[in-house]
Amino acid sequence: MLGCWSFGLVSLGLLCGFAATAQEAQPSLNLATQIKSIHPNPNPELITPDSLRRVVDKALQTFHTPGVAVGISYQGQIVHAQGYGHRDLGNELQVNPFTYFRLASTSKAFTAASVAILVDEGKLAWDDRVIDHLPDFRLYDPHVTREFRIIDLLTHRSGLDDGAGDAMIWPEPSGFTRSEVIHNLRYLTPRFSFRQTYSYSNVLYIAAAEIVAKVAQMPWAQFIDERIFQPLDMDCYAGDMPLNALNNVAKGYGHNDKRGIYPIPRNEIQGKELMSAAAGGLVCHVDGMLKWIEALLNDAKAPNGETIFSSKALANMWRSHTLLNVSSTARNLHKTHFRAYGIGWRKENIYGYEMLSHTGTLSGYQAYVALIPEFELGVVVLNNGSNYGVRSSIMQSIIKSVMPEAPPMDWVDYYVERQAKAEARWLERYGEKPEGSGKVNLAASAYFGEYQSEWYGTMRVFAEQNTIRLVSDRMATLTGKLEPFADHSWVVRWDNQNAASDAFVHFVVNPKQEVMQFTLHPFQNETEDDHNWRDMTFIKLVMNDTE
Repeated sequence: MLGCWSFGLVSLGLLCGFAATAQEAQPSLNLATQIKSIHPNPNPELITPDSLRRVVDKALQTFHTPGVAVGISYQGQIVHAQGYGHRDLGNELQVNPFTYFRLASTSKAFTAASVAILVDEGKLAWDDRVIDHLPDFRLYDPHVTREFRIIDLLTHRSGLDDGAGDAMIWPEPSGFTRSEVIHNLRYLTPRFSFRQTYSYSNVLYIAAAEIVAKVAQMPWAQFIDERIFQPLDMDCYAGDMPLNALNNVAKGYGHNDKRGIYPIPRNEIQGKELMSAAAGGLVCHVDGMLKWIEALLNDAKAPNGETIFSSKALANMWRSHTLLNVSSTARNLHKTHFRAYGIGWRKENIYGYEMLSHTGTLSGYQAYVALIPEFELGVVVLNNGSNYGVRSSIMQSIIKSVMPEAPPMDWVDYYVERQAKAEARWLERYGEKPEGSGKVNLAASAYFGEYQSEWYGTMRVFAEQNTIRLVSDRMATLTGKLEPFADHSWVVRWDNQNAASDAFVHFVVNPKQEVMQFTLHPFQNETEDDHNWRDMTFIKLVMNDTE
């Protein structure tokens, strides 16, 4: 529903109908109405257009972000769809409601929905064993492999470390196929017991999408397009994009004090489907995302009444499956008493109101989608920077505006202070850079050669124009210069500093002082076991002194 804004040249930021009374209660099958009846708000009053613009302008400037698009659905009407700032700084192109952004992990809700559709049709069950659909699926523990269910793929309780396997996905472009990602899960060592605790996983969402593709007998991107995007009239993409859509895409940016705002071309929207689409690779704009959240607030129905998936499936996706920690900050600031992960959605209560939400983060793009069914409120924030302060300050300003219990607050200032405290804690723990002798025990040529991980592929160490180079044959962006540190350890300074953080390369030698293998570790004083390189050992295969 379009409400009272139009697609003319005038601003799409006019909010309308804020004083309108809520629609009459729908039949009991409507999940949003059921939630609303639990705790009605006596006096909801949505943020005004001028107030929102002030928040947005301040957030973009404060957090060094070129542009953002904001959409709001309220009481059954799309009341706000507007772009702010630039989608392309070099060409001074503005953001508008049809500017495409990467959705990052807010893509996961669509993956969950694709499974739900097949469950509705009786072609899958949430409790199906994964190996019954993907025979090559193996985890480190045979018992866990046998007992792993489809719902376990989607609820972040596998026992794997947070982000385990992400090194096969990022930095883009990935050199791994989806089948290789699934095969390599067996090499990832668990950190927790199965179903013990929440630990975020991207690779398992890729596995879930491959089950959908196999059962539906079509590529997952095609399934999303035919079963979700087309019925909702969303001009959004899980697969390749048409050339004309590339005329209005947001370029991704980062920022640091030395470089200022700079482009991050490796994550740019170039029209090609990403291997990681089901975990975080969808492309959409605010206009399309508003249609998505309006359908969810209408019990997963399209405007013409077509059911995308059942109310039973929606209720299951919004049910608490994996408990999350509630921080003291959340308890004090938002009066939060519970947090949980559903299926593709996070859940929490804020001042007694239930919120379903998810964030998305890729270098150069940030996303935030939130629904508060009690208010019939849905909000989407998409931006092309790398600081979460933009999405968070805008989102909090909007959702708290309808909560009379929430005191007035400058959320931009709040996140400035929060980030400053977080940086101080980080510097206290990691601030001092490791210091070595700058010399290694063997001649540089002794370390040259080709090294292979059982599952991550080959890395080569060689000399090139008076420098020592480390190059991954699988991940095109992982190339860098090696600098001697001490003993048999070097430091790799990646060519693309935005792609990965500097890392130790620790070589291992035998009693004959022959180099046998190496491992990678974060370049920091404090030794940690939870990092992207933890399950990789690169064994030396070839000894060369040149490339």
